[in-house]
Amino acid sequence: MSLPKIATYRLPTAAELPAGRVDWRPDPTRAALLVHDAQRYFLAPFAGAPIPRVVANIAALLDTARDAGIPVFYTAQPGRQSTEDRGLLTEFWGAGIGAVIDDDPRAADVVAELAPRAGDTVLDKWRYSAFQRTRLTELLAAARRDQLLITGVYAHIGCQATAVEAFMSDLRPILVCDAVADFSREHHDRACAYVAQCCGAVITTADALAALAAPVSAGARR
Repeated sequence: MSLPKIATYRLPTAAELPAGRVDWRPDPTRAALLVHDAQRYFLAPFAGAPIPRVVANIAALLDTARDAGIPVFYTAQPGRQSTEDRGLLTEFWGAGIGAVIDDDPRAADVVAELAPRAGDTVLDKWRYSAFQRTRLTELLAAARRDQLLITGVYAHIGCQATAVEAFMSDLRPILVCDAVADFSREHHDRACAYVAQCCGAVITTADALAALAAPVSAGARR
């Protein structure tokens, strides 16, 4: 029930993105950035690639978002969870971070390269979706944001579940294909295809950075 060891794989390129049903692009006046579960525990199973590039891409998105005044959200599972809080996750994944926290007290930390800063919001994560048992919906509404850029791990589990729930709440999820990682390239591609066909847009980090850094027009929605 523990996490699998993850072999190296190559990230998808712009030419390999799945066909989508919508052409949503990040708008710096409407977007929020989510860094999903980028904790030491969840990144530890990766043997190497694509994690260095994924982390670098998320870091670039964080810098651009903060410079543009775009809200930044993190999800992070607590290191210790009660049986009631963990619920059915235990039957699929065992004790999770709790199984290693005594040996690695920093297992629940977001990796240093992506560490939250003052002004960012860190949400305790209880289920696959970042919306479950958190205030994310409320916080996005308060910030008048209806786009959610999704980065982090794992693409076919929490990132996909978050995208689906955003869509179900009439929020536009945008999955950044080379700023997420997964158990394999096959899992990664399946997550991108599902989001593109069923609930959101899938773009590259380069396209997201270009859109977020674009000047805001006088008539842009606030």
